[in-house]
Amino acid sequence: MKRGITIQFIPHKEISSLNSDNKIKRILKIVKENKIVILEGKLRPDEEARLIEITMKQIDRKFKGIEIASLEESVSFDFIYRIKSNLAKMLLGDKFGLSIIGPASLVKEIKKDPSKIELMMNK
Repeated sequence: MKRGITIQFIPHKEISSLNSDNKIKRILKIVKENKIVILEGKLRPDEEARLIEITMKQIDRKFKGIEIASLEESVSFDFIYRIKSNLAKMLLGDKFGLSIIGPASLVKEIKKDPSKIELMMNK
């Protein structure tokens, strides 16, 4: 029986009220079910570091770790656009952007450039 790939989208409103530890627990629970998480918004740098730290402690024969990448808004040199963008960031906070988190056993590599993320999967 062939198994498909499951991608689970988590809207920002579902995790915005959670504290850092509960966000990380929610994300790890999904990833450990062999699903790829697409997170609306980004984790703060301290949350991302904590996620990696907790993941490293949980690695075993069944769970090989995670791959993670975040996509921010592309850089623009247009002055008006930068003002609008900075205003949006102040209003929206960490809702800006997109994060992809997947199990290392499923995700071979995540390539990122300023405008896109490429997700390569293991066969």
